[in-house]
Amino acid sequence: MKEVRVGILGLGTVGLGVARILIEQQALMAKRLGKTLKLVAAADRDLNRDFGLDLSGVTLYDDAAALVVADDVDLVVELIGGYEPARTFVASALEHGKHVVTANKALIAKHGEELFKQAADKGVSIGFEAAVGGGIPCLKALREGVAANNIQSVYGILNGTCNFILTKMENEGADYADVLKEAQELGYAEADPTFDVEGIDTAHKLSILAAMAFGSHIKFDEVFTEGISKIGAADIEAVHELGYRIKLLGIAKPHGENGEVTQVEMRVHPTLVPLTTQIAQVSDSYNAVMLSGDFVEHTVYIGRGAGERPTASAVVADIMDITRVLPNGVEFLAPPMGYVASERQALETLPMADVQSEYYLRIMVKDKPGVIASVTSILADHQISLEAMQQKEHDTGEVVPVMILTHETTEGNLQAAMSRITALAAVEDEVLILRKESFAA
Repeated sequence: MKEVRVGILGLGTVGLGVARILIEQQALMAKRLGKTLKLVAAADRDLNRDFGLDLSGVTLYDDAAALVVADDVDLVVELIGGYEPARTFVASALEHGKHVVTANKALIAKHGEELFKQAADKGVSIGFEAAVGGGIPCLKALREGVAANNIQSVYGILNGTCNFILTKMENEGADYADVLKEAQELGYAEADPTFDVEGIDTAHKLSILAAMAFGSHIKFDEVFTEGISKIGAADIEAVHELGYRIKLLGIAKPHGENGEVTQVEMRVHPTLVPLTTQIAQVSDSYNAVMLSGDFVEHTVYIGRGAGERPTASAVVADIMDITRVLPNGVEFLAPPMGYVASERQALETLPMADVQSEYYLRIMVKDKPGVIASVTSILADHQISLEAMQQKEHDTGEVVPVMILTHETTEGNLQAAMSRITALAAVEDEVLILRKESFAA
């Protein structure tokens, strides 16, 4: 097989980036592969526009369903996004014996298990490096580069929109709503930013990383998820004074005994990270993934998490990996999730109440004698000790913010204490709860 013929579903930003690479870098890739990658087909809902690229010689379809069954297409690239119709098109391509590459994290997080099985049954491959981390080869690193390690933790800044917003809030002292509006104007955030700012996008990606790290099935629906919409400029300033920076992190850790993993901890939430750590320095729309293994120790991967060129680069890397082993067969590739299919398990997800963490609490209280004593007494009742407390200067009689850092406790203990604290007559508004991580990298 000296020529592999590629068809693309979706000529949006990333789709055109992939097309550009396949056309402009064809000679370079041929030198690396010893065979030719040729873009032969593309499908899009609107073909009557200027694509800014010479697509002569490429068959254009307005019906994606027709492209995925075309006889002259060996490999289908799905860049439509979302659950449907992407799932239907990918399943059809696999059923017709075509290899598939996708950048669709929602698709893999929700339907990956069934698609992996279908691909294996049909003897074809499905690649999805671009689904997590954009241009960062973090899945390949986890699947292959650190494959001899028991993974001890996964930390990720996995959403460029949230990282951009938090960076701007810190640098400019701006409010969340104002920075979100700017992010939308710059094209970093969608008109409806819910998937990004409420952590859903990060949860999709973390569920994939966690399953690959610990040999589990993907369980997106069981990821604890909180977003950044409740964070204010005052919180960013307060934690900075305490030596921390807020990042929306995806966190996954294994739990078990005697080296056997029985539960997987998966959570996405705004997190306090020490200013001195490497992950705290990742700013603007950049992504980062930190993997810790028992032999490799800490490895950190940083790069653009979205955009035409970085994401397209990751997509084409998958295309090249598949092309390299053809026609010998995909059994020469590492399994999609890094573990032999028969060894992957439906590991339990650690209940959030059992998760151990340190905490930052922002409590709005009436300035009355005894209020702070009541709060700290309740925390003590639930075996929660304090690391630091901060209260800004204020005029007598105002409602004032009290910021508290706790030592490590369980989420269950913390939530039980919060239910009592929020019931105090002197406490106004909802308590902001942020979790804190301390790690050596």
